[in-house]
Amino acid sequence: MSDDTCANPLLLGWIKEWLDQARERNTKGVTVYKKAYESMKACPLTFQHPSEAQQLNGLGPKLCERLTNKLKEYCNEHGLPMPEDPRTAKADKRKSTDGDAEGQPAKKARKPKPYAPALRSGPYALILALSSLDENSNQSMTKAELIEKAQPYCDSSFTVPSDPTKFFTAWNSMKILLTKELVYTRGHPLKKYSLTEEGWEVAKAIKKTIQKSNQNTLPLDVQSDVTADNPRTAQREDLASQRDFERQIRPGLQAHSSQRDSLDSLENTLDDSTITPIPISPDNFTVQLILDTREVRTSKDRDYISNELIRKGITPEVRALEVGDTMWVAKFHDPTFLRKYGEEGDEIMLDWIVERKRLDDLIGSIKDGRFHEQKFRLRRSGIKNVIYLIEEFAVTHHESNAAAAQKYHDMVASAIAQTQVVNGYFVKRTKNLDDTIRYLARMTFLLRNMYSAPSPPSSHTSARPSHTLALLPTRHLSLSSSHISALNTLRAQNPHVTYGVTFPTFCAIASKSDALTLRDIFLKMLMCTKGVSGDKALEIQRVWPTPQAFIRAFEELTDPKQKENMVADRMAHVMVGRKKIAKVLSRKIAEVWGGLPG
Repeated sequence: MSDDTCANPLLLGWIKEWLDQARERNTKGVTVYKKAYESMKACPLTFQHPSEAQQLNGLGPKLCERLTNKLKEYCNEHGLPMPEDPRTAKADKRKSTDGDAEGQPAKKARKPKPYAPALRSGPYALILALSSLDENSNQSMTKAELIEKAQPYCDSSFTVPSDPTKFFTAWNSMKILLTKELVYTRGHPLKKYSLTEEGWEVAKAIKKTIQKSNQNTLPLDVQSDVTADNPRTAQREDLASQRDFERQIRPGLQAHSSQRDSLDSLENTLDDSTITPIPISPDNFTVQLILDTREVRTSKDRDYISNELIRKGITPEVRALEVGDTMWVAKFHDPTFLRKYGEEGDEIMLDWIVERKRLDDLIGSIKDGRFHEQKFRLRRSGIKNVIYLIEEFAVTHHESNAAAAQKYHDMVASAIAQTQVVNGYFVKRTKNLDDTIRYLARMTFLLRNMYSAPSPPSSHTSARPSHTLALLPTRHLSLSSSHISALNTLRAQNPHVTYGVTFPTFCAIASKSDALTLRDIFLKMLMCTKGVSGDKALEIQRVWPTPQAFIRAFEELTDPKQKENMVADRMAHVMVGRKKIAKVLSRKIAEVWGGLPG
């Protein structure tokens, strides 16, 4: 769904404006506004007042209040009446009703009806499909498996919107089941779905209703001649089945409401079998350039890079990336190609990613620590060929004197050397933005040539070898370091093969916040101390695997001097790059972790 077809274009536009501002300033608000933007964009309901948007995921009272103030300014500017807050209207109506009903006994509060999905609706089909699993086992289904199983029970498609102008498919009803705690998910990055205890009660009630109405003798996608010829009869039967279904479900739900187990404690079940890559033929895909949404020339000229690439024969896709500024994927001609392997999406990551830094931005990221944090996430992503692209930019305006200019020059030179020698990344320097665009276009053409079918030899030339692509199934991966070690082993065995994961899986692995392991959190905590780079944090974590082990090591020492030098002494023979961990840094770490007075 495009922004133009959104049911609430004004509200969506203001959220988009705040999202862009947060991205330009690189603040934590990016996550909040991005979530709110996606929810508002996908919502088919038209809101009369911003306060009604609180029902959406990601829009809380504060954000709705800000939208309300924005709407007031808009109405004043255009001479329009401000819509009434429905909550105020309801409160006034309630007061008047209470005033008229004084002296009358209060009405009994109605018991909430148990959830009963409409016949042959999305939730109905999903619950029936999941009920095909064994209730007493730990089985679950992937999205692809679940859609295939549920489609015969549903009148709407789970993959194609019923209305070409809309975004929603029957799969969107999964949100209802998750919200009502009838279904739970586990596994990351490949989600798997199962029924909760209440979900099983709903499933059993559906099956009893089907048996009672003799629908078990017919395929669920076939209507009887009587109901097909008489819509009113069909409607009455549907209503009767719905009421019967509610009667069936109510006792079971009440019996289980007091003994519901917590689903959050369920651990992911990982497939420990050997990773078997799936070879992909070059005829099935094309190499596609992906740009991050923040890759703009200026805030007023956001499409400059895309337009210039199109002029050079490259049509990029622009989307929000978890890591890096530019990357390349193998995009399949058939959008359903990966579904037969139980995977989502239609793209596999290739082994090239670009982190673009304008010179002034590079200086800023070194100062505030983003430089090390970004390199740490690039390493964790598993991408083999990382290109650090540094774009020239005048930095003398920061401080005018020669000493300051020399300081920045030394800082950048040191950062570039560390990136090349320690991290092993390729550093590409460009003169300006246009030079950067030319480089991205050349890289795209090069990769398309590399992954095309090999050309036959001629009388003048030998056969051109091509790189081959293989898919690593998501179900065989975890988000731990085993993912990286498995990649390294496969690459060493077959250096001319690119082993890639699907784009959704890559985003889950590279995410800043999703599925952080204890190891990831500990490394991030260590890097909060000024001077502790990603590489130093990794070396410390190898000696003390967890925060608890690190703190206990300090507690076992009684002499403050021993605490001060503990990290430096224990790691005296460990080289991080070309240096050891100095005693000055060791003291800083002890002040944070060992309770040493600052």
